Amino acid sequence: MRIPYLDRFINKGPRVSVVRLHGAIGMAGRGGSLSDAALAPVIERAFRKGRPVAVALSVNSPGGSPVQSSLIAARIRRLADETKIPVHAFVEDVAASGGYWLACAGDDIWADESSILGSIGVISAGFGFQDLIARWGIERRVHTAGRSKSTLDPFRPERPEDVERLHNVLEPIHRAFKDHVIARRGSRLAADRDLFTGEFWAGRQSVDLGLADGIGHLVPRTKAVYGGKTRFVVHAPRQTLFRRLGLSAEAFWDAAEERAGFARFGAGS
Repeated sequence: MRIPYLDRFINKGPRVSVVRLHGAIGMAGRGGSLSDAALAPVIERAFRKGRPVAVALSVNSPGGSPVQSSLIAARIRRLADETKIPVHAFVEDVAASGGYWLACAGDDIWADESSILGSIGVISAGFGFQDLIARWGIERRVHTAGRSKSTLDPFRPERPEDVERLHNVLEPIHRAFKDHVIARRGSRLAADRDLFTGEFWAGRQSVDLGLADGIGHLVPRTKAVYGGKTRFVVHAPRQTLFRRLGLSAEAFWDAAEERAGFARFGAGS
């Protein structure tokens, strides 16, 4: 005899945990941005709770802190190795710079035709105001203990030795990024193209270059692998009511930072 109300317990489909990695990647302590501290319990639940058959990463990020990108991706890989659970990454609008670092935590990467992927590089940007303050008759006075303490002071002319020192910092970070992509993507990367210039590409181009494995969306692609009865459980960092409503100063600046980050890649139509 069939007991209908028991069907939902007897006919449960496989469970897939979905981790939302949406937004700019910032330093720990920034409430609205992605950080290892904020995501640690989220990622832990995704792998440990309910015996999932897979974890799906929903990635939509223009990047941010290279350290936090590395920590988050490393945490995902540690848990994947410990639990032997496969990880699939799905790119929405953008997985660029640190966002692509996170996508590479997946065993495979899927994108939309219009997704933007890549930007495998490191950037440091600023302004120079020395002519402005000179025009207004303002004199900059700086006293330091340590001759490099005022490196790249925006109110003084740029010095070649400061630029060289900055590049000596940026290059190892770039190298770590490249090593991560090569380790995760391996022979899938196009051998006849330099993919590490900071350039970025649309979805189909990214597939052709080996930065992604195919064009596909999270739900239909995952159901194609694990069956039509697959259940999805979404995991994301908890936010305060004021942040959800955008009523805090921190939320305002986080939103402005994210908008600027996405705008670099023409995300929008």
